[in-house]
Amino acid sequence: MLTVRLDQCFWQAAAGVIMMSILMPIMAADPDPNDPYLRDPDSVATEEKEMKPYVQKLRDTEISFEMVPIPGGEFLMGSPESEENREPDEGPQHKVKISPFWMGKHEITWDEYDTWRLNLDIQRRDLFGRTADEVDKKADGVTRPTKEYTDMTFGMGHDGFPAICMTQLAAKMYCAWLTERTGQYYRLPTEAEWEYACRAGTTTAYSFGDDPADLDEYGWYYDNSDEAYHKVGQKKPNAWGLYDMHGNVAEWCLDQYQADFYSQFNPNSVAVDPYLPPSSLYPRVTRGGSWFDDPEWLRSAKRISSSEDWKIQDPQLPQSMWYHTDADFVGFRVVRPLNPPTDEEIQEKVLYPDIPDELRK
Repeated sequence: MLTVRLDQCFWQAAAGVIMMSILMPIMAADPDPNDPYLRDPDSVATEEKEMKPYVQKLRDTEISFEMVPIPGGEFLMGSPESEENREPDEGPQHKVKISPFWMGKHEITWDEYDTWRLNLDIQRRDLFGRTADEVDKKADGVTRPTKEYTDMTFGMGHDGFPAICMTQLAAKMYCAWLTERTGQYYRLPTEAEWEYACRAGTTTAYSFGDDPADLDEYGWYYDNSDEAYHKVGQKKPNAWGLYDMHGNVAEWCLDQYQADFYSQFNPNSVAVDPYLPPSSLYPRVTRGGSWFDDPEWLRSAKRISSSEDWKIQDPQLPQSMWYHTDADFVGFRVVRPLNPPTDEEIQEKVLYPDIPDELRK
């Protein structure tokens, strides 16, 4: 197992090597023409040392997305009491061990999200005259959102821009569909995985240091966004090649939000892949801050809880389980763990325990 060191000098020395390899465009290897999943050969690994960046294509579409390997290791989760603008729910700091995984290089875009949301994969298949096979049937069987009552981009842009306004349930259902479509397991990151990936080996307030004056180079936030989100990947990435981890849109995590969650960890031991399963619809965890937020909300340790107010203007009765009409600052990105999960883990981290009655078969 590769252990991530917290020594800042180590990461400064390694950053050049890491960035040279990650900033180069990820080139997709040709998938097996007989593979209905169109898997990039570089996406296949059984050990951490075999993990590579890869590109996943979606059949019958022109859509593809890039995944970046995140090494396993340990870090201090939360913020020190000395960090400026620190919130009480960011402590106490505690040691966490994270298993290796891949993470989306960018936030999920509307181009990707609409393939599922608007049945574009099915429409393209019908246009090509291709008969649905078993892979298609499983993907088609994943429930998709009802049509929204208004334009969910709110005029901020579509092609290449991050998808927004979805509920955590909708983001998790997208992951369920993506799993069926690609034959590889995708889900939302846990809160611990998200912070670990955002920090990329650093212990500072942001992945680039402590000075928010440098934020313009790495993220979109209230002072530079012109009150709108922007196309993904326009700013500098962190040391592990992840773009827009600070700002643009906040990102859903899997966990229930609990203000005192960190106090439950033993300070004398290491928590392994911690996760707080949801037990109520609100609040859930989002991370990273958005185009709408001030710099302190974009810090690596900042925790943001969802609220019923995020759909206060939804005119539907009952209100939609798919859309947060007032959360035009919330999106998501996906992860894929190296170690294949059990069926129980898949159930727990995709929908369980809050499957709405409408989705129960």
